[in-house]
Amino acid sequence: MKNSLWHRLLDLIAPRLCVVCGRRLSLTEQVLCASCNVHLPRTGYQWNASDNVMARLFWGIVPVERAAALFYYEAGSRTANILYDLKYHDHPEIGVTMGQLVGREFSEAGFFDGIDLIVPVPLARQRQRHRGYNQSQCIAEGISRVTGLPVGNHVVYRTSFKQSQTRMGRWERQENVQGVFKLTDAPALQGHHILLVDDVVTTGATLTACAHELLTVGDVKLSFLSLGITKT
Repeated sequence: MKNSLWHRLLDLIAPRLCVVCGRRLSLTEQVLCASCNVHLPRTGYQWNASDNVMARLFWGIVPVERAAALFYYEAGSRTANILYDLKYHDHPEIGVTMGQLVGREFSEAGFFDGIDLIVPVPLARQRQRHRGYNQSQCIAEGISRVTGLPVGNHVVYRTSFKQSQTRMGRWERQENVQGVFKLTDAPALQGHHILLVDDVVTTGATLTACAHELLTVGDVKLSFLSLGITKT
């Protein structure tokens, strides 16, 4: 009762707003209002995780067991606010909450079956220090809270951040991330099915570069997951 009264009072003083439409959230809503949640442009990829638009990005490049994104991302759309506020407006809780949403919805499709470890795509140290957190790690933590799967935050690291890939083409993105990921404990990954988590996929260059480093372990399986994927 006290907890409920406290949350009502806090919500009155500092109302929480839907990250997509800006409408005031009810006490039971988190990040998204019910309407924006219903109308989120979901991909449904988790139901056919081995053959979909995202999975095909990696065919012939990286051996991927399954790949899926929650929703279609379009720059400038209201839905893009989910990722924009997560990355640039100091809202790590968006990543955790959306990760929990992914955890619940993808579990229904059996997407996490057989996976041993969640690995968030790392940020370069200076980039994470500036932002204060790694948005992919926040998403991974949310998934972990639902699935119970462990998160490997320190099994791979990024050696450098060259420049933002926002305005780069496919080949420029590949060159920008080539060789920037390094393993810290390869033997600990042997025999594992690893779920690599990122915030948004455009060309797949970042996931590909990180995956190639993980594959040097030898005996590993890889799957990919992201919140958003750009429309083609």
